[in-house]
Amino acid sequence: MTLDLRIGRAEALFASDLPQCRSLGHAEVTAAIALTWVKHGGISGCAALMAAEYGDHPEAAAARMRWALATVARVYPPVTTCSGRSAAR
Repeated sequence: MTLDLRIGRAEALFASDLPQCRSLGHAEVTAAIALTWVKHGGISGCAALMAAEYGDHPEAAAARMRWALATVARVYPPVTTCSGRSAAR
């Protein structure tokens, strides 16, 4: 997965209403990301919400972003092409 897509998904998951405390499946994460992109006007809207949270509550925001990144990495593992390079998924 490209870094931009991974970060965009994590920012949307960060901005979503999903709780951090449980393990989420692929369908639930994908639906939450799509809904959050629509709700906040795309990746830039999610990034803006995330930036505001870092300004207002930096400790909580850092923990939520670590969770979002870990969840995205788990739900969308890298796919390796025949050339050995990672491909977006």
